[in-house]
Formats: sequence, C-alpha cells, structure tokens
Amino acid sequence: MLKVFPVLCRENYMDNYAYIIIDDKTNTVAVIDPSEADKVIEKCNELKVCPQYILNTHHHFDHVDGNLVLKEKYKAKIVCNKADMYRIEGADIGVGAGEEFALGEAKAKIIDVSAHTQGHILYYFYENKVLFTGDTLFNLCVGGIFEGTEEEMFRALAKIKSLPDDVMFYPGHEYTLGGAGFAFQYNKGDEDIKKYLKRARERLVQGLPVAPVSLGEEKKCNPYLEAKTLQDFKCL
Repeated sequence: MLKVFPVLCRENYMDNYAYIIIDDKTNTVAVIDPSEADKVIEKCNELKVCPQYILNTHHHFDHVDGNLVLKEKYKAKIVCNKADMYRIEGADIGVGAGEEFALGEAKAKIIDVSAHTQGHILYYFYENKVLFTGDTLFNLCVGGIFEGTEEEMFRALAKIKSLPDDVMFYPGHEYTLGGAGFAFQYNKGDEDIKKYLKRARERLVQGLPVAPVSLGEEKKCNPYLEAKTLQDFKCL
C-alpha cells in the first residue's frame, strides 16, 4: 500500500502541493516536488519519517526549491527526468519515459508529458492506482504551456486519459476554484460537475485538498480532458 500525505506550500500565493509518500511494506519514503523545505520537514517530523528520495516532476523553482535542504538533512537522493538533470541542481538519479522507479516495493511508471515544460514527467504507481501529475493536470484545468506546444499538451493529456478511470490523481497545485467557473459553464451545470464542485467546496472549507479525484470523474468534468480533437482543445 502506498500512503500519500499532501503538504500545502506557498499558501495563498501559489498553493503548491508537495507529497510525502510511503511504501507501507518497506517504510521507504519519498517527497514529491518539495516546494518549501520547512513545510515538508514539519510534516516529516509529525509522521516520524526520513525521506530517502526526492522525486521531481519538472524543474520549475516552485517544485524544486526544497530539494537541496532536504537532500542535506536526510541524505536523500534527488530523482528526475534524465533529460532534466542538467537544470535540477543536485540531481542524483535520472529516469526516462517508459522506465520504472521502485520506491521499496511500490513501482512507478515514468510517463513523459513534455508541454508545460520539456522533460516534465509523471509518476504513475500503477499497482496502487495513484498518479502524480505535477503541473500537467489540475482539478478542472491544466497547466500553462511554457516550453511546449498545444499539440504536445493535447498528446500529454491523451496519455493521462488512457489510464484507468479508477486511478486517483494528485496535482501540483490547488487550482480547483480557479478552473471551476469555466468547467461549470462548459458542462452546462450538469449533475457530474455539480457533484464535483459540491465535494470540492466541502473539502476546501475543512482545509483539505480537493485531491485525490479519480481520473474517471476528472474525464467527465475537466473541459481539457473532454476535448476529443486537437482543434477542440485549441478552442478552449
């Protein structure tokens, strides 16, 4: 079993999520996209864990800023796309599309989704039905395209759409309410989007992240996943 603990960073500014993940069978621990070292360390202390790995989805500062502090404190290895190692300081282990990374007995398939940035990857723990999407897929919206093209983003999202509906995804930011208005309008206020937003608001009021959400639910409610053609996607 893979345990996932979200850590909200840059609150009320960028609202990043770092994630502390633990392979329950071996107690192997990793941190995904540590935006703020202090927040991650606080949560690690609460959980009484010491991360052995730091997993980065891409090189943007708000996903790697805590890398070096955590690496020094825990002697953790930094893992990233092998094509991104030159611009992620302190990177130790490079992985590539189609390869796997083992966190104890939990295995993650590496999926290249270059578009938001070139070399952006996802960590798909297929046996656990858990997907970490970084800045590619958010709740009800998608990441901006900084280094790629609309065609590349459409292809990246197609890779996500091909995964089973019961996979639960964890995004790199809390942007649900930012995408809610357009998603509601696009879906004409149907029951699926109403249920999605009701649950999202309830969780946010409680100070909880909206994630995880199943890909099946996201496919029904996220306009960018509903687009069937590149032209449809470009019109959004």
